[in-house]
Amino acid sequence: MPDASNPDAASDASAPVALSAPSALLMEASTGTVIYEKDAHSILHPASITKIMTLILIFDALDAQKISLDDIVTVSEHAASMGGFQVFLEPGETQTVDTMIKCISVASANDACVAMAEFIAGSEDAFVAQMNERAAGLGMKDTNFVNCCGLDVDNHMTSAYDVALMSRELITKYPQIHNYSTIWMENITHVTKKGSSEFGLTNTNKLIKQYAYATGLKTGSTGLAKYCVSATAEKDNIKLIAVIMAAPDYKVRFADASALLDYGFSVCRLYQDTTPPALPELSVRGGTDKKVSLSYEGTFSYLDTAGNDLNLIEKKLSLPEEIKAPVTQGKEAGTLYYTLNEKEIGSIRVLYDTTIPKATYQDYFRKTLTYFFSL
Repeated sequence: MPDASNPDAASDASAPVALSAPSALLMEASTGTVIYEKDAHSILHPASITKIMTLILIFDALDAQKISLDDIVTVSEHAASMGGFQVFLEPGETQTVDTMIKCISVASANDACVAMAEFIAGSEDAFVAQMNERAAGLGMKDTNFVNCCGLDVDNHMTSAYDVALMSRELITKYPQIHNYSTIWMENITHVTKKGSSEFGLTNTNKLIKQYAYATGLKTGSTGLAKYCVSATAEKDNIKLIAVIMAAPDYKVRFADASALLDYGFSVCRLYQDTTPPALPELSVRGGTDKKVSLSYEGTFSYLDTAGNDLNLIEKKLSLPEEIKAPVTQGKEAGTLYYTLNEKEIGSIRVLYDTTIPKATYQDYFRKTLTYFFSL
């Protein structure tokens, strides 16, 4: 993720918050800073917060233009048989990808999940293999998915920390998810052999109505998982993810999430450097060009939870005066360092904008001829 932040900076993960759930984590989304955790690596059943990864893969497919929101998805016998939370899709029924995302995000529909898994990967098993591969890529070491919707089965497990990781991936890479996760109520239309009928979707995440800054994201509940939620919220440019696992009832789930979010908003201050120092062109020795332009790798962000004066952050740009060819586009040319109270809080890389090969004798000869004939 190209924000060049320091995910370990300014974290106070032992701060006191009174929670009833046995496992929880609070993360700031733009930097990945863990603000609070309680047994966050306990391996637990995730229930329907599994669907966060399902949604990531759906948006991955949309982003890669493998599918579109207007594509028509046909429901299989297997998808229609899921049970649990569902929107009662029937075998042979068709819905658009856009409608399926609403069914998953708002109503936590298991049948829509499996229909989308089959549409993207050909089978639920193949889709689950992609889920586990994506999880590994995000560093979700506590996770193993067995299905795409979160029904209780052996070895379908994750942790609060891993749920925060995949929640962060979804909301930062695909912020359009909030267009779905903030829907409170909406109707879809079933068109089957029996005719046409309306079906009402109601958001399973009551925080959308109960918490002023809520933006999502996903609830879950089964017999083994108890009550879970990955709750996202935004206030004053601070985006938080509060994960609650294995709460004893739905009221505790939402109360704990609200308490974590309130705590996070009370202590978090975010610094984002939108005006880094202007970058010079570097002189290139022995290359086909004499100068190379530079650019920063993303935007530096820093999260403070200790009440520091962020106006005291200082910047120091470290660049060579001259470089020797060859130069490769995208390689590191230097570093911009950030300090607060004489302590380094992070850095951002400076990259070469273009590739400049080493000059050959033919290049020098060509330049000489060009100079001679220009006289």
